[in-house]
Amino acid sequence: MSPVRMSEEDFERAVQDALDRIPPDLLDAMDNVVVLVQDEPEQQTQEDEQDGSALLGLYLGVPLTERDGGWSGMLPDRILIFKGPLERCCEDREELVEQVAVTVIHEVAHHFGIDDERLHELGWG
Repeated sequence: MSPVRMSEEDFERAVQDALDRIPPDLLDAMDNVVVLVQDEPEQQTQEDEQDGSALLGLYLGVPLTERDGGWSGMLPDRILIFKGPLERCCEDREELVEQVAVTVIHEVAHHFGIDDERLHELGWG
């Protein structure tokens, strides 16, 4: 399968469109978090992609459910969306746009303290 290619601008638009799918009250509840596009994860190996465990996104931070009063004044949490692995795991543009949305929502859910097991139960795994 050859990768689906998308310009950086189009990919960032797909990420923004995914964020726009999140209900406004949840977006308003997000606190001190930034969503970034990165070409590749720093620790990804070719074997990871071959066995189907490509890292498509990553949440780096302290979930809202674990923050206490001493948390204020910290650097923002980061949600990283990895363009290369997403392009390589999809067969066409439509699938890529949908997988970007799933990945963004999955990582935002981690910001709210929802773990992978629960996300899989909800169909966002």
